[in-house]
Amino acid sequence: MSKLRILLSQRFPALASRDFAIFWVGHLFSLIGTSMQNTALPLLAYRISGRPFDLGLIGFATTLPTFFLALPGGVLIEHVDKRKAIIFLQTIMMLDTLVLAFLALGGTIQIWQIVITSLILGTASAFEITARQAMLIELVGREALPNAIALQSTAFNLSRVLGPSLVAPILLLSTKNGEGWVFLLNGISFGAIIIGLFFVHAKYKAPVMPRTRSIMEEFREGTQYLVKNSSVGLIIVLAATIGILAMPITQQLPVVSKDLLGQIGDTKSVVDLRNSLLYTAQGVGALTAAFSIAMNNTARWRGLRLILGEAAFILGMIAIPFSHSLWPTLIIIALMGWGAVTQLATMNTLIQLQVPDYLRGRVFSIYLWALQGVAPFGSLLIGWMTQEFSLSYTALICGTVSLAIIGGIQVFQPKVRQAAG
Repeated sequence: MSKLRILLSQRFPALASRDFAIFWVGHLFSLIGTSMQNTALPLLAYRISGRPFDLGLIGFATTLPTFFLALPGGVLIEHVDKRKAIIFLQTIMMLDTLVLAFLALGGTIQIWQIVITSLILGTASAFEITARQAMLIELVGREALPNAIALQSTAFNLSRVLGPSLVAPILLLSTKNGEGWVFLLNGISFGAIIIGLFFVHAKYKAPVMPRTRSIMEEFREGTQYLVKNSSVGLIIVLAATIGILAMPITQQLPVVSKDLLGQIGDTKSVVDLRNSLLYTAQGVGALTAAFSIAMNNTARWRGLRLILGEAAFILGMIAIPFSHSLWPTLIIIALMGWGAVTQLATMNTLIQLQVPDYLRGRVFSIYLWALQGVAPFGSLLIGWMTQEFSLSYTALICGTVSLAIIGGIQVFQPKVRQAAG
């Protein structure tokens, strides 16, 4: 057992930290439950209303709090115990999910209730994500931080493979209120990370500094850093483009399953299975990316990896309209999953390694705001375009615009690649 631990520690240095290992396992279980819910919830909403716009509305509600709270949240997180903050926020998320489960199991759930619970979940997440990312360095130290980020991404994307695969049999066995059982399991899964955090100690924790200046003054210091460090600033621009025009397209997978790939005579079970396969393909691609980065996250390949990740996701978007059979679409979605994780994990690593500790929460909150804070408007835009025109038209237009913006930055601002290399 000790030899296995030594081998793992050599290949994955972050796992040498007992505290990170405990946190990682608990978070993995919680993420599997979350992935199950993320698979079942859009399917339930689309079945209730039949409107693609409602899928965008739910995405809007989930990410809207990040638009308002991510920036001040980054300042506040720097002045609290991050472990305790995560426990509190995860508890709120658990209670919110349990309410959603009881509504679904009772057969009374409506779109507005899904929107409200998504809004509450998004509010807690706006603070929790920043706190969790800022806590990683406190568990493993700066040297093992890139590996910790990659392993976090691996856990997230492993859950995206396991989650959808677990949803399919639940929905097949319980055709009436299967989504409710999925939500209940997710609520229970939050207990894994909450309990695990009670046994975690932040060995590399910096002293919590009392606030001596206003939130605006501290936030201004973070923005001034971005102005002076243009390579990090350009990463923020890349994140904003992805958040508005690219990532929200994945919220429309139920439309791909039911409409783009639909066949005459499809039953609910067939559509549910096809939907789960799409989410699983996305997760397989994402997990492949996360694991490869965890195995080799050296600075030498980061520039190339960033470009390849952006290309895979954007070209995958553009290819969606031209695929009308299951297997080619699964390959496209898997490539998009690989591209999403590759570019996001690379950008996350670049920011965390370049930013000084005392600015980490503030700068990461700006990155989070650019990626997810503006995403509500992307969700509404893509949801509206899909409903008014078609998913094929939406994916083609948004993919082309994303290619022009991100490709232009890569061509005319090579400092992004230089910072990555």
